[in-house]
Order: sequence, then structure tokens, then C-alpha cells
Amino acid sequence: MSECPHNAELPRPAPAALSETCLECVEAGTHPVHLRLCLTCGHVGCCDSSPLRHASAHFTESGHPVMRSFEPGEDWRWCFVDQMLL
Repeated sequence: MSECPHNAELPRPAPAALSETCLECVEAGTHPVHLRLCLTCGHVGCCDSSPLRHASAHFTESGHPVMRSFEPGEDWRWCFVDQMLL
């Protein structure tokens, strides 16, 4: 996996998840698909396979560059800025 400067700038340790699911999906009455955790603030959002794409929306609104999968057994990361798997 590659490195990017945004990954090195993340807080250590990573922030705790602010929820166990995508709260925006719960509020909208939709079902989240594949949860993502923002590694800057701990926001949990749904992936781009979900109808409302809350993880991407969080990046657009906040500018927080790196998220990781919040699915059991997965630990990959994605940088929205560099469009790269970390």
C-alpha cells in the first residue's frame, strides 16, 4: 500500500468512533452500506455504495482527507485528496 502526506499528518492515536453506524442514514431513514471512519475526527459515514454517500459528503464538508473502513476485519484506508488506497 502507498503512503501520502495526509496519512502522516493524522492524529495519533486515531480518534474514537463517534457512533456505531451512520447517523445521517438513520436520520434520513436509509440503510447504510459499508461504514467508513474519519481518521481526523471519528465521524462514521456510509460509503459511496450507499444512496446518500455520507463519508464522501463528510470529506467535502470538512476537508478531512483520510478515512478507513469501519467494517469488522478490514483496516484499509483511503485518502480523498490523493484518491489513493493507503
